[in-house]
Amino acid sequence: MAAGGDSSVIRRSTLRQQIADALRDELLAGRLPSGHPFTVKEIADQYGVSATPVREALLDLSAQGLLDVEQHRGFKVHAFTAGDFRAMVEARTLIIEGIFRSDADRALRATPGQVLISIRRRAEEAERAARAGDLDVLIGYDLRFWRELSSIVNNPYISDFLDRIRVQTWMFAVPLLRREDDLKGHLWQGHSALADALVRHDLPAAQRLIAEYNEHSLALVR
Repeated sequence: MAAGGDSSVIRRSTLRQQIADALRDELLAGRLPSGHPFTVKEIADQYGVSATPVREALLDLSAQGLLDVEQHRGFKVHAFTAGDFRAMVEARTLIIEGIFRSDADRALRATPGQVLISIRRRAEEAERAARAGDLDVLIGYDLRFWRELSSIVNNPYISDFLDRIRVQTWMFAVPLLRREDDLKGHLWQGHSALADALVRHDLPAAQRLIAEYNEHSLALVR
């Protein structure tokens, strides 16, 4: 009896995460626009599952700041403003500066070679997508690149917080970028240069690249 109960909880937890991941992908792709309302039942019917894991998944996304809870009505996609975006870029900068503070060099030297190779690979994939103007592919690799990069400080709180902010900034930026007929030349392409600077332990160069990246991001809302 106990084992069966544990198995049921695991299945529900896995389903909850799968639904949250699928909806987050929809949000990042811009297929669920700002302010778009929906109910637990609508999502449950869409995925052919029960209401419980859907409600839990939606509450998880609300806790990440991606959805708003509407009392007695359901949920709606959170609408980020240009002011929110500027504040998120500022917060993102502070987090990254924390990663690149004085003990970052020691953290880099302690990072296994295969981790740096993986970061470099993610950088190449993200940069390739950026050069091609492939926004959907870029978002996935960009998030993985920064998630792996932030892991070098071995602090899950920093990694989780940076990942959350990066998802939010993409949610704001995607609708603006979709207005462009051709995104080639409009997307930041410095992932590989940043990865190379880190491999060389050249923190000043990495900080300069981050400053350029932030300027590129803020140009979206000017």
